[in-house]
Amino acid sequence: MKKELTTEQKITRRTLISFSVFILAAILFVLGWKWLNNAPKEQPGATAGLRSPVRKVLDGNETLFRKVFSDKNLVKTYPKSAAARNVRVNGNVGLKQPVDTINWRLKVLKNNGDTLRITMADIRKLPKTELIFDFKCIEGWSQVTHWGGVKLIDFVSYYHLEKEAAMEYISLVTPDQQYYVGIDMASALHPQTLLCYEMNDKELPLNQGYPLRLIIPVKYGIKSLKRIGTLSFSKERPKDYWAERGYDYYSGL
Repeated sequence: MKKELTTEQKITRRTLISFSVFILAAILFVLGWKWLNNAPKEQPGATAGLRSPVRKVLDGNETLFRKVFSDKNLVKTYPKSAAARNVRVNGNVGLKQPVDTINWRLKVLKNNGDTLRITMADIRKLPKTELIFDFKCIEGWSQVTHWGGVKLIDFVSYYHLEKEAAMEYISLVTPDQQYYVGIDMASALHPQTLLCYEMNDKELPLNQGYPLRLIIPVKYGIKSLKRIGTLSFSKERPKDYWAERGYDYYSGL
């Protein structure tokens, strides 16, 4: 018969096994880190700044998210009383130049080469939608905020942009070209995505993207571009400011 181990022997055995597992895990971690650190970087394009294996994981996550995405799934909304009065400001990229309020136009680039130049008065003629939701930042904070504007899907319909909207992506860029985002079309046309011109029932402040910004609740805040200058459509991923700096391109919630 097998001799039963003493308590001390059992403890010693478990200690050796635990130590061996720890050493093996440490070796695998170091080897994995070296492999990842030596992996090729992304080629210049819509995304850059990450090692290719990391981006592949993020792209795989995007594929999964897009398969289960539905415009029937709405983010939770709140009463006005729950909205923050002092709305947090996070980032000023694309907002550093003065706003030309007289000559500002939203430029919409059509597939046929035409460019629509739309005034704020034109946009305000469309049905207004209010949205109070928990705005989430990729840095980890969130805040219930109150916005008002035009549904992007209503804007597309009003200006007969159905052919453009049949493409895969939409691109938004600030007037100074310093901040830009690319968004998958399904998320852009979600019924809660707004071309927003009001915050807390008042005109947008300068630091929140006056005169017009995007509010897209199904994404982290990095996609809610402030101060829209140009809107365009594409079959391929357009460039994205934070994706070029190593963030997730999709940035979905």
